Amino acid sequence: MNKLCIVVPCYNEEQALPYTNAELTKIVDRLVQSQKIDKTSFILYVDDGSRDSTWTMIENFRTQFSDVFGLKLARNTGHQNALTAGLLTAMNYADMVISIDADLQDDVSVMEEMVDKYLQGNDIVYGVRKRRDTDTLFKKFSALSFYRLMQLMKINIVYNHADYRLMSKRALEQLSLYKERNLFLRGIVPLIGYPSVTVKYDRKSRVAGKSKYSLSKMFSMAFEGITSFSIQPIRMITDLGLIIVLCSICAAIYAFYSYLTKSVVAGWTSTILSIWFIGGVQLISVGLIGTYVGKIYVEVKERPRYAIEINDLTEIRHEQS
Repeated sequence: MNKLCIVVPCYNEEQALPYTNAELTKIVDRLVQSQKIDKTSFILYVDDGSRDSTWTMIENFRTQFSDVFGLKLARNTGHQNALTAGLLTAMNYADMVISIDADLQDDVSVMEEMVDKYLQGNDIVYGVRKRRDTDTLFKKFSALSFYRLMQLMKINIVYNHADYRLMSKRALEQLSLYKERNLFLRGIVPLIGYPSVTVKYDRKSRVAGKSKYSLSKMFSMAFEGITSFSIQPIRMITDLGLIIVLCSICAAIYAFYSYLTKSVVAGWTSTILSIWFIGGVQLISVGLIGTYVGKIYVEVKERPRYAIEINDLTEIRHEQS
């Protein structure tokens, strides 16, 4: 029978964890009783360098529940790295892995449907939101703009999908081959290409604590995804440069015509505006190219994406040996 692991990245989630653990253990028990997963299936909490009592709570869960384990990272590395650490660690102990955020805004009840889709032969099952009725107007606008921007940049991602998904062991093995340090899993996972399907659900409100995704972090994630998966921005700069050159030629023709007809108007406004405009375009262009160069710099150093301080799953390996 197939063994399931639920990976939960955590950062300062002491308020939400009691509810999260209660709900997830219920789901695991229900799936075991329905004989859809093996009785040795488990939950893996990944503590991403939390500054509160998150890890202490995970340790307490470990003593109370035989199917709960913890993975503690040595420092805060960010959501995508913490999630990757959990996925690649769980890959060695499970046949399929479901990732979900600790706030449980994603509906855990569809996990059973995800497992069913896996048993039908799908390697990747994406959790996709049905609607955004509970979002603010700004949140709806920013989310819609994000997906349209990704399409414009020719980046293949699943619409209305975050990081709530099921992946088979062989899909995770392929994921482990992607060594880049600039992680954007929503763009990487579709590149794997194995059979995939979606399940839809309604997103709920956060039960406790506050969201770790501020506006600046959302913009940062979008920029990270674009610059990690597309060179379209550089092509757009080239196109913009060509347009500016054409405009300059037209302006030169107009200036020459004005000179011949003796209708030249004295003034520096147009000149100053042109200098400012072209100067701004140049600075943006240099900054964007510098971002790509910086990413290359980070990649070639090949530094580890995270360091694992404590891995409770090693106990399973000792028991099996």
